[in-house]
Amino acid sequence: MLKKQTVWLLTMLSLMIVLSVYYMTSDTDDLAYIDNGQNDSEQAATTDSGEAEGDDATVEDMTNLGGDELYTTMRMEVQDDRSMQIARLEEIVTSGSSTIDEKDQALKDIDVLESLSTKEKILEQSILTNNEYQDVLVRSEDDKVHVSVKVDQLTNTEVVNIMQLVREEFGDIPVNVNYQPNLDE
Repeated sequence: MLKKQTVWLLTMLSLMIVLSVYYMTSDTDDLAYIDNGQNDSEQAATTDSGEAEGDDATVEDMTNLGGDELYTTMRMEVQDDRSMQIARLEEIVTSGSSTIDEKDQALKDIDVLESLSTKEKILEQSILTNNEYQDVLVRSEDDKVHVSVKVDQLTNTEVVNIMQLVREEFGDIPVNVNYQPNLDE
């Protein structure tokens, strides 16, 4: 049976190969950097219900990519970031100079990252199966969950239902729900 470290190494290598092929075959003019131009102190205010206000700039920036490419690109960025974090933590675990406490904390952090990824995927599938959306992207960052839905319009009831699904999966955490109209049609 393969060791956990070997499985992770093979997973990272295969991910790197897939990403390399994707980036080499993709048209670089279609890719855009997604940044709403705000630093942490200027982030949009969050209401008591957990909905964020003022995300119009983010939605406008996101429309630079094609509808299908946007969610795929964002997923890949999240996966890349987490893969790098996990790789750094695994280096701590395998390092001979790390203390037992550091190794223990690194293993706990790896479990947290894997748990977040699993919860995000489960939540994406739950939202997609409960509604007829074209795509859903769930990202958990800094004690907040961002849900982006590819649909022409979201009703208040749909937003509340999505927020409830997020809270069932992640607990009592601020939720930002936004949507991107389908521009491909």
